[in-house]
Amino acid sequence: MTEATQPKKVFRKIIEIDEELCTGCGACVVSCAEGALAIIDGKAKVINEVFCDGLGACIGECPEGALRIIEREALEFDEEEVENYLESIKEKTIKESYQCSCPSAQTMIFEEKLDEETSIGASYSALRQWPVQMHLINPLAPYFKGADVILTADCVAYSLGGFHSDYLRGKSIAIACPKLDQGRERYIEKIRMWIDDAKINTLTVMMMEVPCCTGLLALAKDAANQAQRKVPIKYIIVGIKGDILKEEWI
Repeated sequence: MTEATQPKKVFRKIIEIDEELCTGCGACVVSCAEGALAIIDGKAKVINEVFCDGLGACIGECPEGALRIIEREALEFDEEEVENYLESIKEKTIKESYQCSCPSAQTMIFEEKLDEETSIGASYSALRQWPVQMHLINPLAPYFKGADVILTADCVAYSLGGFHSDYLRGKSIAIACPKLDQGRERYIEKIRMWIDDAKINTLTVMMMEVPCCTGLLALAKDAANQAQRKVPIKYIIVGIKGDILKEEWI
């Protein structure tokens, strides 16, 4: 980059984040269309000033009031850099989906257990695929094509006693933690690919009642807004004691 093309600092509006108030839920991250925000070490941060347009679309998504617009000297907003950055995320997502050779990411389909092979009260797994972690899944894997998909917070299966029999059976799954996972922009792109390319049938988002889990539904909504196709989306809120607090189609 030549000196002439180096971004300049100007006095302008930009987002400021109060780290004392920020819980790292990630709701602001998925609401930023420019990809200017990320969760780093459990807190939301502006990763590059040139990505932040200062309009504040993320502010209304923060449940803790940790974001505000201020005026200060900052690098100029660069729309071209934003487009290049977002395109690089999409390319990286597609490349990783096909080229990861790690055994933990090897695509596998399991034979589903038949009704007569299980009995009431018996412990069995309804999982029919591998991998399941959102970072590792290939959104175009055969078990996602035309499927009913569950996108669930990591903790749900530990809290919900009947998760396998009542929710997972017959469905494909991906798990994620909206508070701790990095690379939310890639998650959004994978969900969009489910909708547009794998042509999933339905998407169910399962999350815990804790505030940081709302970021998972925000990911799904953002991806759905970017997708060309429309699919039915349902969200389920699970209580920390394993009860269902809310179940609703959106």
